[in-house]
Amino acid sequence: MPTSKYERLPHAGDSEQKINTDIFYLAPRPVPTGANAISAKSLCKASSDNYLDFAIGTVSWEFGARCGIGSIMVIVLLFFFGSIGLGLYSHITYGLPIFKILILFASPNWYVWGTLSILVLLYVGTFIKAVYDFTRAAPIRFNRQRREVAYVAKRGQPPRFVPWEEVIACVTTGKVVTQYGSHNSFSLMIGLRDSESGDVVWITVPTASLMLAVSEWEAIRVYMEEGLSALPQPMSEEHEEGTVAYFHMCRRMYRDNHWYVTYLFGFILIQFCSGWTLPCHIAAWVERLPKTSFPKSVLDWSQPLPPEQWQKPSAELIEQSKAVRRSLRQGKSLFDHFHAQNKISEDVPHVEIPKPENS
Repeated sequence: MPTSKYERLPHAGDSEQKINTDIFYLAPRPVPTGANAISAKSLCKASSDNYLDFAIGTVSWEFGARCGIGSIMVIVLLFFFGSIGLGLYSHITYGLPIFKILILFASPNWYVWGTLSILVLLYVGTFIKAVYDFTRAAPIRFNRQRREVAYVAKRGQPPRFVPWEEVIACVTTGKVVTQYGSHNSFSLMIGLRDSESGDVVWITVPTASLMLAVSEWEAIRVYMEEGLSALPQPMSEEHEEGTVAYFHMCRRMYRDNHWYVTYLFGFILIQFCSGWTLPCHIAAWVERLPKTSFPKSVLDWSQPLPPEQWQKPSAELIEQSKAVRRSLRQGKSLFDHFHAQNKISEDVPHVEIPKPENS
């Protein structure tokens, strides 16, 4: 296969930089990362000796609901403070009551209330459509006995079966504005490539730090390589982003580490305007909705196999894993291992992410 960054798929250890985003690949050929296997509770929906189901967590729905509520509130506040400003100008210039314009805006006004109603309907409609699509999509199923991954994009569509060692995985870092302020963003991205068409379906899992993104992938990797006993225990609700418990934990941490005024305007005001804990309850409701089941072909594929039919890791993966473990025993990180490897290579890997089909 060509080694040009434009003519080959990514490999474990490849890295690239895009606008405000750094990307590091952990797979294909998922080698040990050296990170602790840690996974958010809502991601591992079901597991057994032969398969693991992986789905998007609560935090994505909480963030989407908070962004929608916050956007509507920003428009309402613009109307409010704009009318107050116009009222002050009219009072100073013409002697009119300060709140006259505000009352005109708040009273039955087809322009103001029509605009707000259209925006609310657009947001609610988009959110409901996303929830509907979510409930109709089955999770990703990792089958460790077959060493394959099954993905069904939508009900009625044929499943996609991807060999485990061909699954693309990368961690990303960048800047983003979230419900808790502007800070660095980190995520795990899993790419499932159709070998016939070349299309790649990307699943993005936001995390709180780079190492948690690596640990999320490591939890999947150790399950596929070592079995159910290696799977970490689910996190408590207090540590699961998107829950009410996590929200109040963030509130307490913000209060304990900031001045009272900063806490009032930097957290209380912002969170109040974005719904307080309402988005958390909306996210929990979405998680409780019944989801579509797998088609019969995936259910048959999920049946246990006799031990003699279990697929074995490739010789290439075994050799690469041994090399990584040697570096880890020497106190190096996975990033150090590949950095040193790439430094002595004549062709330093640098790849383009295949164009995503879905997120």
